[in-house]
Amino acid sequence: MTFHFLLKTFLLVPLLFLLLTYTIYLFEKTNREQTQVKRIVDTGNLFFSLRILVVEYCLLLITLILWPFGFLNLKEGQDDNGQKRPVLFLHGLFLNRACWSAMKLRLRLKGWNDLHTINLPPTRDVETLTEKVGLKVDALRIAKKCDKVDLIGHSMGSVIARNYIQIRGGANKVEHCILLAGPHHGSQLAPFALTKLAEAIMPGSAFLDNLNSQPLPKDVRVTNIYSRHDNLVIPFESAILDKAHNVELTGKAHHMMLYDGEVFRNLLAALNEETNEDSPDQ
Repeated sequence: MTFHFLLKTFLLVPLLFLLLTYTIYLFEKTNREQTQVKRIVDTGNLFFSLRILVVEYCLLLITLILWPFGFLNLKEGQDDNGQKRPVLFLHGLFLNRACWSAMKLRLRLKGWNDLHTINLPPTRDVETLTEKVGLKVDALRIAKKCDKVDLIGHSMGSVIARNYIQIRGGANKVEHCILLAGPHHGSQLAPFALTKLAEAIMPGSAFLDNLNSQPLPKDVRVTNIYSRHDNLVIPFESAILDKAHNVELTGKAHHMMLYDGEVFRNLLAALNEETNEDSPDQ
């Protein structure tokens, strides 16, 4: 009885969460564009919309299944395979390092082995987590005997990465900063997160106003990948980052950005942007 209840809860809660976020997404979109829902989700777009919902639901379940493994102290980046710089991944709000499992596997298959993750607890504030990222970057630079690392952030991790390179002195320690589904101008869903960390990404927050008033470092290559159909960064324009290399995608929900092939191809191209000869074998 208990098992069946837990299983139903595990399957039902993510579904309700997904339906709620997309309801808010449609509400915001219809009001902003002054149109009706039936014109957005018409017969021609129905299959497209259902595909996004089904894929996002399945990937959200996978992310939840992986979540406990994020607390295991597994060794990472043991063989750099001639990789010029280590890569550090920063996850989003309420996730942990395990959400990068698929992305890391794909990168390893392409020859990128010096990959590292870190847990960023949602109970901490953004400055404390940025400091934690800075300590991890310094530890990697010492261990790998390199001057710089590459940063990849998803969602809240993107904002923390920006805070590190724009304000907290990380500009001279990062070569390339790749941002996925980042709420750079906040999200209308942030007030529902009920954590101190989420306060930082509320639209019009003092933190975001200060962050967005600072220029992107000239010596850091910033690639910003976002989707027009993100169900958590609402409105999707909040994910656009001025002065960065913006890559706009369609048909990707928020957690799909961690698994999607098109996202990965753009991310890999960004990592290889410097010079092909300095990159791992493709």
